[in-house]
Amino acid sequence: MVTAVGEKRNAASEFETAGASSGFVSSGADPSSTRRAWQSGYVRRLFWTDAAVVVVSVLLAHVVRFGHENLLTMDPISTLNYTLISAGLAVTWLVNLRVFRTRSCRVIGAGYDEYQRVVTSTLRLFGFIAIVALVFRLELARGYLAIALPVGLTGLLISRWIWRKAVARKRRRGEFTTSVLVVGGAQAVRHLGRTFERTHTDGYHVVGVCVPAYSGAVGDEIDVDGRKVPIFGDEHSVIEALTASGADTVAVTATETLGHEGIKDLVWSLEPYNADLVVATGVVDVSNPRLEMRPVAGLPLLHVEKPSYHGAKRSGKRLFDLAFSAAALLVLAPVFAVVALAIRLDNKGPVFYRAERIGLDGNPFGMIKFRSMVTDADTMVQSLLLQNEGAGLLFKMREDPRVTRVGRVLRRFSIDELPQFINVLRGEMSVVGPRPPLRREVENYDGRVKRRLLVRPGVTGLWQVSGRSDLSWDESVRLDLSYVENWSMVSDVLIIGKTMKAVLAKDGAY
Repeated sequence: MVTAVGEKRNAASEFETAGASSGFVSSGADPSSTRRAWQSGYVRRLFWTDAAVVVVSVLLAHVVRFGHENLLTMDPISTLNYTLISAGLAVTWLVNLRVFRTRSCRVIGAGYDEYQRVVTSTLRLFGFIAIVALVFRLELARGYLAIALPVGLTGLLISRWIWRKAVARKRRRGEFTTSVLVVGGAQAVRHLGRTFERTHTDGYHVVGVCVPAYSGAVGDEIDVDGRKVPIFGDEHSVIEALTASGADTVAVTATETLGHEGIKDLVWSLEPYNADLVVATGVVDVSNPRLEMRPVAGLPLLHVEKPSYHGAKRSGKRLFDLAFSAAALLVLAPVFAVVALAIRLDNKGPVFYRAERIGLDGNPFGMIKFRSMVTDADTMVQSLLLQNEGAGLLFKMREDPRVTRVGRVLRRFSIDELPQFINVLRGEMSVVGPRPPLRREVENYDGRVKRRLLVRPGVTGLWQVSGRSDLSWDESVRLDLSYVENWSMVSDVLIIGKTMKAVLAKDGAY
């Protein structure tokens, strides 16, 4: 949502304990010293972890392929000294991780971008090795590389995931944060504040605001979701506000007020303070793969690519759906048998329940679920409407009297949703997609919300991993539209992984 346009990097001095716990530094101090101190230490720890993983994986591949007694000898077949090759591979691997900036302050603790850089750097290195071996006809042992690559890559990703969880815990306690001074109006500040609070693991925290053409008193406050943020003046008070607030990043949303010259002057003014400058583009819920910065006539223009709903990308998603759902139904067959027996013993009636939902291009279909309610549950809805706890047009109750004893267990662990993989095989649903809507919901859609129908609804989706029944109607719609606009195979795999975690944690399930 923000694009970095200026940054100066200097080494940090001391780590300030008070600043680390609160996200603030004292007035008059280098506003970025605290953040740069923890980032510097974190990057060092990442390097040593990466080095340990790479060395262990290369050493393991060497020992498994050639035996520990051949560590200092040549391979009798190819006459290559694999001790030197192993040492060179480890060093080159670590250098490649640095070249691809896998430990950049821009991506550490950020999840997808960090993992993507690790995977890309590793695969390109081994691809380059394979090409060199082919061109120069080197008889490299394929088993050696076949062990080093998956072991090393898996180890790197797991270690980064562990470090990311550690950073997330710190940020939940108010540590390892980036303090942001926003230059913009009240609406822009509230939007940024809500976005940062929604993704607290990114560590951004609004600590002050400068409002263009502000004529009120310095020290006034603006409400951001119940939290008071001080106003430090107008767009000409940024430097004073930076020092007073202890911010280490300036986020500009009022680009039309500052203009090109104003932003350029601001970049120069911030240089002695080691503070970052970011500019809010106004483009929301659009992922990085659709954004590309292109210089045009000396201006850095942000190009937004159109979302893709057809062609090879969609065909690839369908093939993935078929393979995943078929495998899931095969593995879950014993579970289906046990659940079916439990439903019949607990409450007489059918095992499965078909609920009408609206799918791709507005076509209705029967979504298959394990029956978790009494057989006449649909006729009881009108009598329970006053107790509805659902968001918007959704009907939800935490203590729904229609739910059977077995049904409560099925819902708690989302087991009642598993038969939807049958809908996936039939082409009515996808493994990952927007939440399957009711007919009455679709009848009340406006033009923007109708975009949810451009892709097949999913067994899981962003709504599933972001709170499920605890989401507001607007937030549910926002997540669905964000998925429709930005979906990719990589994001689908990540959502599936997060779904398993959310189901085990029983987040928002009732």
